[in-house]
Amino acid sequence: MRPEAVFLFLHILAAVVWVGGMFFAHQCLRPAAMAVLEPPQRLRLWDAVFARFFPWVGAAVAILVLSGLALLHRVGMSTAPRGWIGMSAIGLVMAAIYIYIVAVPYRRLRSSVAAQAWPAGAQALASIRQAVGVNLILGLATIALATVAV
Repeated sequence: MRPEAVFLFLHILAAVVWVGGMFFAHQCLRPAAMAVLEPPQRLRLWDAVFARFFPWVGAAVAILVLSGLALLHRVGMSTAPRGWIGMSAIGLVMAAIYIYIVAVPYRRLRSSVAAQAWPAGAQALASIRQAVGVNLILGLATIALATVAV
């Protein structure tokens, strides 16, 4: 198997985990949780979901960066498809947003849930939702760049 194929497979797999997970959480899980759970249960659910999802995203980010760099190195910057440069730039912005989410509002959500400080937890969750919404839009734009602007 060619190394490029392995790098591309890992890259796409990591993008599916990250962007697909954001889509599911933002568009499916959130509305369902809002409809059937009271705020304390909803915040506990999100705390548990993020505790499982964010390590996967961290691994996906690392795989995306490393596989993307490997693909760019093998192809060469001057011969890389046009969309790859934009995809790389957006991907780095997305990674920074992910780091912010984990370092700031998610930390606040965890401590708020542990202290049963529900209003503070709700504010932290709202910040996460907004940042994930931005990252979801950026992720979808990146997919468009990767497939349309080749």
